[in-house]
Amino acid sequence: MSWMFGLRSGGSGDQPPPKIELPDPEQKGAKSSFQFDSTALERAAKAAKELENSRHGREAIELSRMQETTAQLEHQRHIKEIEAQVEQMKIKQIQIAQEEHRKTLEEQGKISRQRAEYEDQLARRRHEDQLIAQQRHQDEILRKQEESTAKQEAMKKATVEHEMKLRGDNDIKKVQAEVMAKAKTDRENHDINMEQLKLKAKENRETIIQSIQTAGSVFGAGFNAFVSDWDKVVTGAAGLTLLAGGVYTARMGTSVIGRYIELRLGKPSLVRQTSRLTAGQLAKHPIQTVKMLTRPKEDILKGVVLQPTLEERLRDIAIATKNSKQNGGYLRNILMYGPPGTGKTLFAKRLAYHSGLDYAVMSGGDVAPMAAEGVSAIHKLFDWSETSRKGVLLFIDEADAFLRKRSSEHISEHLRSSLNAFLFRTGEQSKKIMLVLASNTPEQFDFAINDRLDEMVEFSLPGLEERERLVRLYFEKFILQCLGVGRRGLKLEDGLDWSALCSEIATKTGGLSGREIAKVAVAWQASGYASEDATVTRKIMLERVEDAVEQNKLKIKWQVAEEAVKRTTFKSSQ
Repeated sequence: MSWMFGLRSGGSGDQPPPKIELPDPEQKGAKSSFQFDSTALERAAKAAKELENSRHGREAIELSRMQETTAQLEHQRHIKEIEAQVEQMKIKQIQIAQEEHRKTLEEQGKISRQRAEYEDQLARRRHEDQLIAQQRHQDEILRKQEESTAKQEAMKKATVEHEMKLRGDNDIKKVQAEVMAKAKTDRENHDINMEQLKLKAKENRETIIQSIQTAGSVFGAGFNAFVSDWDKVVTGAAGLTLLAGGVYTARMGTSVIGRYIELRLGKPSLVRQTSRLTAGQLAKHPIQTVKMLTRPKEDILKGVVLQPTLEERLRDIAIATKNSKQNGGYLRNILMYGPPGTGKTLFAKRLAYHSGLDYAVMSGGDVAPMAAEGVSAIHKLFDWSETSRKGVLLFIDEADAFLRKRSSEHISEHLRSSLNAFLFRTGEQSKKIMLVLASNTPEQFDFAINDRLDEMVEFSLPGLEERERLVRLYFEKFILQCLGVGRRGLKLEDGLDWSALCSEIATKTGGLSGREIAKVAVAWQASGYASEDATVTRKIMLERVEDAVEQNKLKIKWQVAEEAVKRTTFKSSQ
């Protein structure tokens, strides 16, 4: 190592040591490295002497030693960094090798899977080709068998036809021979046959004449004896009179008794369902009839979920109807209108049972197919209702089907006559018959029908609170009550919070009627039974709800399109 010191020109010890200039071997004119320069040693000795005399000499030496130590430490640190980098490079190379090995294994696995899939496809194709070949072979065998059978049938048919032809020819020849022989015989025996016929005709004539003469003489003698005796004449006349009266009385009595039995025990053809006891119902369903007659009184709105204001109004109607029935007052006619499936029919039945009336359910669509017999059917219905000891609540579902405006072009003459008969029988208030009409389109009613209605009640679609009550009601009826019942008892999904799920479903079923919500619950039950382990899951319930909502949207879309077509047709007709 070379040391360079700088000294002042005065050579005082306070200044740094003088700088020693070493010759550059590359400079032009410099001496070669193998030549000895004595002047340099002299200058070095002089500089060392000056350094010893200087008061900063030791400090310079110590500083030089520290710089040397620092350089060595820096050099070692640099070596360690290089070694660390080398180690990192080795680790990275190992990771790269491992990654390459992993990729190689993945590629090998992928190639193995592709090879296996390809071999499986080849095996399937070979199997399919074998099945196709077997099917073709079987088809070929069947075709040959059918051809052979067809040939045999053709041969049999040809043989039978040939036999029939030969038999027919023989029969024709035989008949011809018989006819010719009979004709020949008749020609030969013509005279004899004519004589025999004449003798038979003469004998028949004589026999008839003798019979007439004998009957006339007997009848004449009897009539003369009857006329000559006046007592016999009076007795015969009285007997004939009594016989005629008995026959007429029997016919009229039978007709009256039959009509009475029909009114009392028979059910009119228009009535689809009734709580009134009939002989046919008692004979067909005796146990159900006894249960219906002996069932306890229940709340009129049990199982009917409606809005609170509507429930309150219906309770008032039920109380008023019951009190009118008990006090012999006149019954009021009611119209219930609204979307289908909102509880109109169910409330009508409960209203009849609660008020002590028999109910009879008929459909307005049953009147039109009866054509000319509709008028007599309407009169029989009201005659049958008036014979009830309790009185009848007559519920007419889809009433707009035959109670529509008489000026409409779509109403037939027979239906108009039936409507007139209905108006005739409902012209006055009755203590025996209470009309309850249900319709989705009450605006189509004839104005005379509106005049016969005392109260109109709207059944709207259920709100959020009502839907939640309905969902819980039908979930309990179709799911909870069926858990573990039967060979494939239903089960609920583990951890299913059905109470919160019912609330969630109630928010999703906006626009659905009570009947549609009941159908959704039935779909839950059916899907549960259709699953492998008969388990009703949250997924199943929500999927059925989504299906019902989509179907309802589609129905509304169809209804809107139909109304648009009707409006367009009405405008074009004007």
